[in-house]
Amino acid sequence: MRSIWNGAISFGLVSIPIKLVNATESHSISFRQIHTEDGGRIRYRKVCELEEREVSSAEIGKGYEDADGTIIPITDEDLSHLPLPTAKTIEIVAFVPAERIDPLQMDAAYYLQAGGAPAAKPYTLLREALKRSHKVAIAKYALRGRERLGMLRVVGDAIAMHGLLWPDEVRAPEGVAPDTSVTVRDKELDLADALMDTLGDVDLDDLHDEYREAVEEVVAAKAAGETPREAPSAPSSGKVLDLMAALEKSVRAAKESRGEEPGPAADSDTDSEADSESGPASGRAKVSRLPQRKSARSAPKQTGGKKSTSTAKKTTAAPRKSTQAAKKSTAAKSTTAAKSTSSAKSTTKKTAAKKTTATATPTAKKTPAKKTAARKRTA
Repeated sequence: MRSIWNGAISFGLVSIPIKLVNATESHSISFRQIHTEDGGRIRYRKVCELEEREVSSAEIGKGYEDADGTIIPITDEDLSHLPLPTAKTIEIVAFVPAERIDPLQMDAAYYLQAGGAPAAKPYTLLREALKRSHKVAIAKYALRGRERLGMLRVVGDAIAMHGLLWPDEVRAPEGVAPDTSVTVRDKELDLADALMDTLGDVDLDDLHDEYREAVEEVVAAKAAGETPREAPSAPSSGKVLDLMAALEKSVRAAKESRGEEPGPAADSDTDSEADSESGPASGRAKVSRLPQRKSARSAPKQTGGKKSTSTAKKTTAAPRKSTQAAKKSTAAKSTTAAKSTSSAKSTTKKTAAKKTTATATPTAKKTPAKKTAARKRTA
């Protein structure tokens, strides 16, 4: 492997000559820009804007552009005189547990190769010290025109160094998390755990770049004068209306992909309960059930102490209502009887009055006759 930087590791008063080697390589497919009409290559040329001519690499230097647009030339000699101990040295500044390093700070990775036989003993000493302490080394080094932060750790029998971003280069996750308040139920967490357990572990060596393989097939087909096959259309994800149902389907699909038998589906009432509790804040359609009508013949359910008490109250209230109804019925009967009595009395009075009138009328008729007879006798 070709080294990209030569220097030494500064471990206190111990200096370890090393070579910096890239630990990773890119397998991505790169394309060239071409002229679509004739397939000619598109090339960029380095042209001096003042002389309007192409210049060679030997004529190109560095310059810093000021805020007002002024260019300040900076030469390699100016940079070589910088008072930087890390210009050619990886200076270890501390040893910390690996958990202290935020993965967001991870950058490029390198292998530190021992620089010759004299570096073998101190190199092995540092490697074994890192193994026994279960810690990583934090170091500073200068590469490609800037000072950088690094983390040294043991990989197999070698020492690797990860470039780290400076803490002020990592942005805070402001405005990333959802603003709305969402409540996650235990049932949903249980389904998520079940999905995680079903997916299980994976060997990272089994993972590969499917997109790169598909691009290679297209290139090979075009080179052979064939028509590239059409890629299968990706299934549409759509909007998730029921989180519980989506989790259950995911668990079943994961089990089927592993050759396992899918478990029974969850109760639909649980899904409806999840829909009603999650509300519009979860981004799903809210489903509400209409209340069932209670029949007058159905007996009241006794599922708890409170409901039994309320039922007892209703039962106690029932005799009161019947007593009141009895009182009302008795009062109604009494009123009816009173009305009947008064009506009978009035009828009796009317009948007696008629009889009296009828009796009085003949008497009145008989009286004039007696008077007429008396008059005749007198005459």
